[in-house]
Amino acid sequence: MKKKSIPIGRPSVLRHTNAHGILKLLRECGSCSRADLVRASGLSAPTVTNVVKDLLSADLVEPLGEGQSSGGRPPDMIRFKAERGCLLAVEIIARSVSFLLTDLNGSELDRHEVSLGRRKTTPEAICGLIGDELKDLLRKHKKTRDRLLAMVVGVPAITNVDDGSVLSISNLEGWRSVPLRAMLSKIAGCIVIVENDTNLAAQGEYYCGSAQSAKDFVFINIGANVGAGVFLGGKIHHGSQWSAGEIAYLRLPSTSRRQPTIHEFGELESVVTSPGIVKSWREACGKTAHKADIDAAEILDLAQSGDPCAAKIVRQRSEIVADIIVNLSLILNPGLIVLGGEIGSHAALIDFVQRQLEGGEFAVTRIASSPPSRRAVLWGGISLALEAIPSVLLPQPVI
Repeated sequence: MKKKSIPIGRPSVLRHTNAHGILKLLRECGSCSRADLVRASGLSAPTVTNVVKDLLSADLVEPLGEGQSSGGRPPDMIRFKAERGCLLAVEIIARSVSFLLTDLNGSELDRHEVSLGRRKTTPEAICGLIGDELKDLLRKHKKTRDRLLAMVVGVPAITNVDDGSVLSISNLEGWRSVPLRAMLSKIAGCIVIVENDTNLAAQGEYYCGSAQSAKDFVFINIGANVGAGVFLGGKIHHGSQWSAGEIAYLRLPSTSRRQPTIHEFGELESVVTSPGIVKSWREACGKTAHKADIDAAEILDLAQSGDPCAAKIVRQRSEIVADIIVNLSLILNPGLIVLGGEIGSHAALIDFVQRQLEGGEFAVTRIASSPPSRRAVLWGGISLALEAIPSVLLPQPVI
């Protein structure tokens, strides 16, 4: 039998594994003593001392001096140097590009939004804009380019996360089969992750939103577009062809039965989204109502205040949303459904949906809302970046 090399027992690999564990503890607790790390990690005191020495040499931690004594010798405190680098999350939508810059603990340093009005929106133009804004953000915070360790970009499209390509964005110029990760890697010079924006929103809800304690949940975004982010076992579920959660293409009763097409909007988007609600208002109520020129949020406000025409429109949409929730609950049985977006998080829609769901006997799910102001897509990007950077901070040793 041919001998095989099993690297797991090598001292360099064990030391690297221990360093990852200690660094994770330091990032979670902020500051602590070596004795705290011994107790939390289960490693021996000499092992922790050697790992901390390595982390100090790598400029990943710094000593803070003596801490408070509990009766004996005051402990020497250390902390993770979160300011050693930074992370960037980017959200691309039809009307703007948004940026969130944080330190290596995920603490916000800057947030910025650039309107795309009167700008070119080709992939090349958007990448150029991201490069310019990145340069300005780093200069503003006095950080060199090598301090940016990861960039995560959310796009409103089916995305192949493995190769970082975007299949299609219907409302931007020339966005079909775009190798976005490769294009941005040349600009950023760091880890680049490209992900569907609704999936990132689900990740954001798990990281710091309404789903922090949920391992299995679905985030449904309803605004100008509609989509779902499926979160199973504590991570995003993409499906075999990256299209898990593309509920915009669901077939609806009394509508056409055409096959889903990537470069066209789905049936659901013409009904439950903001444009669909406004269109129904103008057709049914616009000529007689006191407000003909109105946006979708105002229509939901009217429904909440008792306007019969607005209430009828919202009730019809809530029935569709409730059907989708019931179907998802029967197929996936998640413990939580989070509704987000301008329409999805509105109290009027949620109230109507809750009424539709009353009386269910099994596969019942809890409903929560995510206000658009939370910017879950950006925080989901930061969450993925935080998961990616340990391999950058502590590269795997060569065997």
